[in-house]
Amino acid sequence: MDAMAGIVSAVPVWFAVAAAATLAASSVFAADAENGERLARRWCSSCHLVAPNQPGPTTEAPPFSTIAGRAEFDSAKVAFFLLDPHPKMPNMGLSRADAADLAAYIATLK
Repeated sequence: MDAMAGIVSAVPVWFAVAAAATLAASSVFAADAENGERLARRWCSSCHLVAPNQPGPTTEAPPFSTIAGRAEFDSAKVAFFLLDPHPKMPNMGLSRADAADLAAYIATLK
């Protein structure tokens, strides 16, 4: 009986350690705005103004700072949009992580 009591009392400690590890792992997968900037410069700069130091306007596509400044801006919605682009945008074949990184970079331009 004493052995069983020891196991039962250890369960909450084990659960707390597992929960903390899960939270730590989820922070590893946070969006990477620096990678998003690299992607923006490679894929988006021919149509969008993607950075403040980019020379001149490009086309009728809105600057990323304008997109970020919209009241309804939501990084998750932008990332989802990038996974299924509209006809004027090329299919970049972004992964979910890349789309999240790109959206995170756009968010930094508010």
